[in-house]
Amino acid sequence: RLGIGSDPRIGYHFIYPGCGYGGSCFPKDVRALERIAHEVGYEALMLSAVEAVNDQQKSALFNKLNGAFDGNLKDKTIAVWGLAFKPNTDDMREAPSRNLMEAVWAAGGRIQAYDPEAHDECRRLYGDCESLALAEHRMEALDGADALVICTEWKEFRVADFKAIKTALHTPVIIDGRNIYEPSAVNDAGLLYFGVGRGDSVRH
Repeated sequence: RLGIGSDPRIGYHFIYPGCGYGGSCFPKDVRALERIAHEVGYEALMLSAVEAVNDQQKSALFNKLNGAFDGNLKDKTIAVWGLAFKPNTDDMREAPSRNLMEAVWAAGGRIQAYDPEAHDECRRLYGDCESLALAEHRMEALDGADALVICTEWKEFRVADFKAIKTALHTPVIIDGRNIYEPSAVNDAGLLYFGVGRGDSVRH
């Protein structure tokens, strides 16, 4: 990323690692371009790869979370900060948070989630799911939770009291799906840090 971004024709703006893109436009446009190429006899390998990698990336958060608990998430409560596919919207279409939550439920866990805008949309999508609780503020989502996963890089999440987070969590684990925190600051507060493409804490 540092090497490619140093070229001013490219820059750093759109090459931040994370847990995948979603929404209604970009995924649809990539698939449409791939389909149009196929219709005229061209195999758009780059577009196919983009779509495949993005689908795979949406599993990264659950894989890191599952690994942090040695494959046992049954009866665990996972706090989620951010439900929308990006900040400043309530849109959850193809959002990475959905992949995460559904995988946690399939593993027997519960979700306590907070998003500044997407609560109503989440209720519309999942109804009165017994394994889902929606919090009114971000620290409430941590109450009694076993780990924190960040799915959306809302501005209000960028400043955090890591010591308060550690106190609130049963297990000191943060899965940072948008790399908004410095790993050393999280580790210094006594929390285990799992980011995307930047190395993870080692459990002892």
